[in-house]
Amino acid sequence: MTGLGKSRFLIACASHSAAILQANLARSPCLAEIPLHVEEGAPSAAIAYNCALRATDAELVIFVHHDVFLPKGWDRVLAARLSEVEAQDPDWALYGAFGVGLDAAHIGPVWSSSLGQIVGRVPLEPVEVQSYDELLIVLRRSSGLSFDETLPGWHFYGTDIVAQARNRGLHAWAGALPTVHNDRFHEALGPDFTECYRAMQRKWHKLLPLRSPITKISRSGLHLYRDRWKARGSKGFREDMAVDTETPVETLAARCGWSDLTTSA
Repeated sequence: MTGLGKSRFLIACASHSAAILQANLARSPCLAEIPLHVEEGAPSAAIAYNCALRATDAELVIFVHHDVFLPKGWDRVLAARLSEVEAQDPDWALYGAFGVGLDAAHIGPVWSSSLGQIVGRVPLEPVEVQSYDELLIVLRRSSGLSFDETLPGWHFYGTDIVAQARNRGLHAWAGALPTVHNDRFHEALGPDFTECYRAMQRKWHKLLPLRSPITKISRSGLHLYRDRWKARGSKGFREDMAVDTETPVETLAARCGWSDLTTSA
């Protein structure tokens, strides 16, 4: 990417647990060169991330969950991927490690401890997406985007920020950016998820349906009921797949073949 220097990057994280942060994101080798800004105690993801935007001035802000680990060489791979995006779309707005393509395909690769596997197909070039898993989103400050603080809680803001971009004629992308998400097993979709779903239904009613990584946001909302029922029915199967989040993140990266990404960009 033309003129890309590490001083233009900032990693921003909203965390409610110092222990989780220290066991995961804080162990990422790239933090030796890229600053980390942590927001604590925010009532919603949107509020936390907008606070981070106001408190910093980096052009490229990487919003990352505290249970994510960025393997050695990850920053070099990111720079290469953003160069690829800029070649296609000089005014790109967003980039992510895991997204849902316009054709509904899941784009990765990301290790998920809650699923016990690498998820997402590995594209050979950037793929335009309609939503992100919120584990990692790169926002280009000059796009003028920010997070909607009227949205409650901690779900769907990865779908909302992409919908905002596309509504302005901007584009969001995902690609091959190996990332470890050491997330805990999720038993079911709770009432907080439903509240966020309803907020998205109201806000984007005219643009529905929208596909998030978890469910389809539709006018009827039948997909929410279906996916809640499926989550209950598959609880035992999914629980057996999950990997203990106490596993060292370096071990998880090594099992994926991601101990050192410096030669894979």
